[in-house]
Amino acid sequence: MSEPVLDVSGIQKILPHRFPMLLIDRVDELEPGQRAVATRNVTINESVFQGHFPDNPVLPGALIVESLAQTGAVALLSQPEFKGQTAYFGGIKSAQFRKVVRPGDVMKLEVTLDKVKRNIGSGTGIAWVDGKKACTAELTFFIG
Repeated sequence: MSEPVLDVSGIQKILPHRFPMLLIDRVDELEPGQRAVATRNVTINESVFQGHFPDNPVLPGALIVESLAQTGAVALLSQPEFKGQTAYFGGIKSAQFRKVVRPGDVMKLEVTLDKVKRNIGSGTGIAWVDGKKACTAELTFFIG
């Protein structure tokens, strides 16, 4: 495995998220304002698995989409003009879930920003597990 472009400390310099809401562990590829690829290691130690579902632990789709959003926010906020600002979810145009994500899975999160105009960006995200699509989503962000 190659060295990350950003480890968790580097991610925290860009995103305001902290435990328990920082949902990406490393950024493997980064093209500021265009694209980011991140990794999330899903572990049984996450508190969400106490209730979703104890005998059949499944990562909620909302947290998969939030992981994609944080990956997109890194791509957006790594542009010099947005340094130090916060990216907020502006909308989810669509999200489709194709594979259940469980503890022990490693999600590869890929977000490509299709359009950035002033303080609004939109993009497409794909979450992969074992080379298979777990989720696809069209996301909108705004810088506030």
